[in-house]
Amino acid sequence: MRQTLTELYDARAAEGALQPDAAQRGVLPALEALRARLEAPAPARKGFLAGLRKAKPEPAGGIYLWGGVGRGKSMLMDLFAEAVDLPAKRRVHFHAFMQEVHAGMHAARAKGVEDALAPVAEAVMADLRLLAFDEMQITDITDAMIVGRLFRMLMDGGVHIVTTSNRPPEDLYKDGLNRGLFLPFIAFLRDRMQVIELESETDYRQHRLEGAQVWFQPSGAAARAGMQALWDELTGGDKGAPLRLMVQGRAVDLPHHHNGVARAGFWALCGQPLGPADYLAIAQAVRVLFIEDIPRLSAANYNEAKRFVTLIDALYEARVRLIASAADAPERLYAEGTGAFEFERTASRLREMQGADWGT
Repeated sequence: MRQTLTELYDARAAEGALQPDAAQRGVLPALEALRARLEAPAPARKGFLAGLRKAKPEPAGGIYLWGGVGRGKSMLMDLFAEAVDLPAKRRVHFHAFMQEVHAGMHAARAKGVEDALAPVAEAVMADLRLLAFDEMQITDITDAMIVGRLFRMLMDGGVHIVTTSNRPPEDLYKDGLNRGLFLPFIAFLRDRMQVIELESETDYRQHRLEGAQVWFQPSGAAARAGMQALWDELTGGDKGAPLRLMVQGRAVDLPHHHNGVARAGFWALCGQPLGPADYLAIAQAVRVLFIEDIPRLSAANYNEAKRFVTLIDALYEARVRLIASAADAPERLYAEGTGAFEFERTASRLREMQGADWGT
């Protein structure tokens, strides 16, 4: 027998798989209504032309679910996406999807296609009726110019969109370059999508980290085991998929990502020529970052140390939760040599970021 989303939610709560939350539960009827619409059979066409002419798809809409970090938005979207009895559906992180869009447009331009976005949208419309995005945010001028047309094309082509975000629509691409050109898209979102705020007062991600060790020293087997246990707790044991962020035309890769939680080694983040814009993009894309195997720093790896300082500054300003393994305590990571004095501020921030209330 088909269970409603509320029944599925209550069953998981009874099993202890989730902590019941009135605000989360209050979102489920809207998701259930969209689920019913998606699962309803298409109306039969009448007349002798029914088999000769392709039906124009019914314009679609969707749901824009926003709220604070760790409130359960991704969990609710996953519950919805899993429950919808529809083969033509896809759940994907917003940044990963936009990377696919850029790749598709590049291929179309190489073939001389004038409107490079059109074949990308057509390919999505041919395969899907439901597209579920996680963590929608727009910080890049190129994405800002693309996403408005893309959403309109997809919805006009019958693709329903469900997306989560930490921001209300009005705060998307806030203070961005030429933001005035983006404002019609915000009006379109309000018109075509049901905008719902998840008003839960509880940060469940923070709750799961409450009292947990988040700085592991020294690096080694014990540190890896401790970090793996926290990763499993935050992701439900999901290995995580690669996440590629495009920053000023170059790729920044995080090898493991799941629902706003990312994981990478020190050398992957600081051993290559990344700069402030790259680290800002990472800080905006994730809410928890695992950094593994931070070494002792000195004049011998001065460039890597400078990048690490820049990365921590970006994470600190964005209040990203940091979980790390390192060769030593923050104050002893950069004990002497050029740059040691400047690192004292970073060590202080690393200590502050270990606090139980950090990220709230």
